[in-house]
Amino acid sequence: MTSATPALPLHPTSIHEPAPASDPNDAASVAPGDIAVGVVIGRASEYFDFFVFGIASVLVFPSVFFPFASKLEGLLYAFALFALAFVVRPLGTMVGMKIQRAFGRSTKLTVALFLLGSSTVSMALLPGFEKAGTLAIVLLALCRVGQGLALGGSWDGLPSLLALNAPERRRGWYAMLGQLGAPLGFIVACSLFSYLWGNLPAEDFLTWGWRYPFFAAFAINVVALFARLRLVVTHEYERQLELHELDPCSVRELVSQQGHNIVIGGFAAMASYALFHLVTVFPLSWIMLYSEQSVGQFMSVELFGAVLAALAMPVSGLLADRFGRRSTLGGVAVLIGAFSLIAPWLLGGGVGGEDAFILIGFVLLGLSYGQAAGSVTSNFLPHLRYTGAALTADLAWLVGAAFAPLVALGLSARFGLGAVSLYLLSGAACTLLALRVNRALSAAVKD
Repeated sequence: MTSATPALPLHPTSIHEPAPASDPNDAASVAPGDIAVGVVIGRASEYFDFFVFGIASVLVFPSVFFPFASKLEGLLYAFALFALAFVVRPLGTMVGMKIQRAFGRSTKLTVALFLLGSSTVSMALLPGFEKAGTLAIVLLALCRVGQGLALGGSWDGLPSLLALNAPERRRGWYAMLGQLGAPLGFIVACSLFSYLWGNLPAEDFLTWGWRYPFFAAFAINVVALFARLRLVVTHEYERQLELHELDPCSVRELVSQQGHNIVIGGFAAMASYALFHLVTVFPLSWIMLYSEQSVGQFMSVELFGAVLAALAMPVSGLLADRFGRRSTLGGVAVLIGAFSLIAPWLLGGGVGGEDAFILIGFVLLGLSYGQAAGSVTSNFLPHLRYTGAALTADLAWLVGAAFAPLVALGLSARFGLGAVSLYLLSGAACTLLALRVNRALSAAVKD
């Protein structure tokens, strides 16, 4: 193979990724479709782990770990633990970068995914509050922290490599492929819990039934690990990652030179990330507390909604390739803002309204989340892109999704569902503002 490679632009001026930096022979060796398969498998396993915890935070943890609290308080405590993983995720990213510099990408990925799987399966072995008291809660929190550290450390650079190797007029489509892991992970996690919830007596479910999805996580992570190692340790992929400078850089250098791009990127997708847990985790808690609809029936609606989200993601790719990723993100943010205004009437409108909230919300989630990843990654200098993309994703999860179930449930219980409307509307406003700032900075660079 030859390696003649044109230099990447140091100051890209649009939200689109720069042109592929490899020659035709390299492109043939590293097909975007092959990279996409590894990205989807890896992301699906990670999302499965996180959705298992999120669903259990509603169905299991209030009764098993917080039996001393009211139903509402138990859910709020569980959602506080839910947020821990996103708080420590940036730390996991930085530790993972150090491991990669010292021992290599494959070692870092192996450590991260084994930590993720071990943390998740350990939750299945934890005693409840009745047997271990406060220690049970502490152990659950430690396992959740382990999940967050592992997810931060599992960044492999493949999404960025996928974007850089995608055909010039298909980048929106290939950016969407990596995001398909989210609905796939949710479908598997929700299906398992729905089956167990509907086929076990309540006592059996809360005693041992809920533990099975956590055990399944370890097996899924092992499969995902080997699928991703097959890519990152292959010579052609290692060479491509090096050519595109997709290696760790100094966080201090990144923040001092282009820290503003981390902030812009984190807020550019905030509408999508705020919506993420408001249609997957929060509504289930609302149904548990205030609705006449059965949990099993509602989970079936959520499963159908996740299928709609998966179908909407390819549409987002087509729209992004036709109108540009920035225009697509901005347009869907406007739709999310409009949805936020009717959300209280839908979620508080009985069974029909609740189902409509889920189905519409999942469609909007698919359209927005399909283009949310790496939307401004091209703003980073090439040698800063790998670490910059990882920390941007960490910030997006932290400010957009980490506390969404906790805030939405707490505010809605105290002030009504109108507070959820304002929360989601603020996410849409942040996205539009960040995209406008990005556009202004790009124009300034052109001048």
